[in-house]
Amino acid sequence: MSELDATDRRILAALEHDPRATVQALSQRLGLARGTVQARIERLQNAATLRAHSLRIDPTALGWPMRAKITVETDQELLNHMISDLEQIPEIIECLVVSGGSDLALEVVARDSDDIYRITQKILDCRGVIRTSTSIVLRELIERRQHQLL
Repeated sequence: MSELDATDRRILAALEHDPRATVQALSQRLGLARGTVQARIERLQNAATLRAHSLRIDPTALGWPMRAKITVETDQELLNHMISDLEQIPEIIECLVVSGGSDLALEVVARDSDDIYRITQKILDCRGVIRTSTSIVLRELIERRQHQLL
């Protein structure tokens, strides 16, 4: 997709503020024609700039009060098998390929420190995992955000 213009950025900022806003509400709030807002949103979705709707659920409310960041060193030849194995661990909520001393960065949720140990052992059992390093998240100081990029 080409660069975002000021109207695209205004629409995205409004959706960041209220992801459940209707096209009608957005058009009224932004002073734009309803058709313009609808067309822009569709274009942003088709270009994968605007991702599918999702809920922001606090894992603590679901019984997962702990989070950890786990870096993984891998055998690159087994990457596809490893990803298939990692996808079977429901506590993994994010998996990123990274540069540096490790190959993957995972975010996991857990019930307690024993649960983090159990999850780490499941990760180590995955094909292609050589070693892991775990850091427990003590506190979230800045919530995941993107509005400041607009």
